[in-house]
Amino acid sequence: MNVVASGNSSGPSHDGLVVEPTRQIPLYFDEASKAGKTHVNLSAIRTDGHHLWVAGDETATIERLTADVEDGRVTGFGHQVNVQLADLVDLPGPDAEEADVEGLARSGPWLWAIGSHSLKRKRIRDEDSDAKARKRLGKIVREPNRYVIARLPIDPATGLPAREVEIDGQTLTAAVLGAHDDDLTVHLRDDDLIAPFLAIPSKDNGLDIEGIAVHHSPDQTRLYVGFRGPVLRGWAILLEIRPRTHRKKADRLELEAFDDGLAYRVHLLDLKGLGVRDLCPDGDDLLILTGPSMGLSGPVRVHRWVGGCVVEAADVVRDDELPVVLDLPHGQGQDHPEGIAIVPAEVTGTVDKLLVVLDSPAPERHTPDGGMLADVWDLHRPPRSRK
Repeated sequence: MNVVASGNSSGPSHDGLVVEPTRQIPLYFDEASKAGKTHVNLSAIRTDGHHLWVAGDETATIERLTADVEDGRVTGFGHQVNVQLADLVDLPGPDAEEADVEGLARSGPWLWAIGSHSLKRKRIRDEDSDAKARKRLGKIVREPNRYVIARLPIDPATGLPAREVEIDGQTLTAAVLGAHDDDLTVHLRDDDLIAPFLAIPSKDNGLDIEGIAVHHSPDQTRLYVGFRGPVLRGWAILLEIRPRTHRKKADRLELEAFDDGLAYRVHLLDLKGLGVRDLCPDGDDLLILTGPSMGLSGPVRVHRWVGGCVVEAADVVRDDELPVVLDLPHGQGQDHPEGIAIVPAEVTGTVDKLLVVLDSPAPERHTPDGGMLADVWDLHRPPRSRK
């Protein structure tokens, strides 16, 4: 398994310099995932020691890959294990219907997954007549499985999610929010900023979740939910929620109320017109992958919100609090950075690195032996940022 040198894509950095990844690493998927096009529709990623959790946006599954290491250096991720969400939690729609998983998070004994919570508008196809194109464009679809948040316990014996796991004498149960007419949008129906966008499809600047991060403490779980859309006059939305096990049903989640009685807290981020494409915790900091809110090719950046995982108050976060740490290259109609994860030093063999996976990958990302190339970038931390 060979690591392919970078050079297939490049772009301007924030200061105008051309930047490239330090190297590229292939991800290997089984034939079933390739047939389902998971490898070209990657939408979420999270590292877990030597494992890599990934998801595509056209299935109701999560995939676990495992690192291949040679001479202390990661040469790729493969050995795929497929996890069906319907095997672990209730889903509001048919088991095989896509959940559009757009964010993954890993903390303590739990793996978290979130759907886009978005409506979609039918696409115009090249073969459509004018009348057919207009009819398709006017059709809006709601797929119920997109509206779930799942919390899955990891079995220490297998490293895989299970319905129930016994850990230190405690039973941990897979649980879901959104399968019983209780999805996140129910709590947003009266929000003055977000409610008007609930009936708008994602690619029209409607509600579209594309990232989560979790910060776990002994007495509380904070889940940060990043919105690709809507973007409000250049301001992006980050939602903070506190999910907990339902008081009566161990296989369901509910949202703990904040002091003001709401089940969520809104943070408005000045990302200069871009939306959130992924979130990744880095100690108490939050790395934010940003990009266009609609179906466009455009600027893609990684910002650092110092202390973002532990902020205590509802917040308007100015641009000077969100420094750009990386400008990522992107293609036109292809090669869209879609997910970020920190690969720890014990896996890289050197220092922590930032791994980036891309949706709609360019042909050059397909390796001769069937892999799909992801980019590895240096991870620069300010002195005050805690690892």
